[in-house]
Amino acid sequence: MITYIEKPDSESQIFKKLNPLVGEWFKKKFGNLSETQLNTVMRVNNRENILLSAPTGSGKTLSAFTSILSNLLTFAEHGNLEDKVYAIYVSPLKALSRDIEVNLNEPLKEMQEMAALKGIDLQDIRIGVRTGDTSVKDKQKMLKNPPHILITTPESLAIMLMSYKFYDNLQTVEWLVVDEIHALAENKRGVHLNLLMEHIQHLSPDLCRIGLSATVEPIEEVAKYLVGKDKKCKIAKVNFKKKFDLKVLSPVDDLINVSYEKYSDKFRKLIVEYWEDMLDNNVSNDGILGDYYED
Repeated sequence: MITYIEKPDSESQIFKKLNPLVGEWFKKKFGNLSETQLNTVMRVNNRENILLSAPTGSGKTLSAFTSILSNLLTFAEHGNLEDKVYAIYVSPLKALSRDIEVNLNEPLKEMQEMAALKGIDLQDIRIGVRTGDTSVKDKQKMLKNPPHILITTPESLAIMLMSYKFYDNLQTVEWLVVDEIHALAENKRGVHLNLLMEHIQHLSPDLCRIGLSATVEPIEEVAKYLVGKDKKCKIAKVNFKKKFDLKVLSPVDDLINVSYEKYSDKFRKLIVEYWEDMLDNNVSNDGILGDYYED
């Protein structure tokens, strides 16, 4: 059954559920949670399937991984972190995989530093990338010490599921994140990934599926693609309405019956007056006026 999230959770509700290290890091780093996080974090924490559609730059990846990192930190704090894959992140692009690794390792490192200052002893949380560019040496390392968060592509995930040496590490995956899901749902790679997701679900019946996209329509059909037949899925559709302060200015009353020289002179004066007014009202101009005067 596909349903929409109509009311986001409150910050207080979410911070009560998060590991204190994650909550403290968020407050220091951002001050508060974004709308995407208010709609997503609790759903992931409760192992609910969710499709998040939000604009680029709205923090979708961190929204998906906040609860995952929180759970892993709690396991690590109590010495319960096992040598297995807890979460899989699937990206259609190899280049994006490296970016995600950096974007996860940096906050994780900062949280681990916070824990050290508090005297909290944490197990090491491993994040690994497995794509067609991964060296044989790194693949061997993953067999001995599997990453707790595995970043991969659909094709590499298929190879790992067919590898009897790595197969055991995928027996109890708890979260599966599919980024840029709109780029996969409409083609053969998407069909292949759908079969892989069902395979992992068979191994891990309580698997939580998370889809991320900036532009996805028809959104309900993509949600059905994400979770498969007859499964529940929440849709979080977050739109940021941009505020515009629009004013139409003209240097002259008649734009047709005017000489080029007069128009240019009036136009220049209008620009100067506009920016001077901006400065008088303490509106930042990002150096534009200074560059103008230098010319």
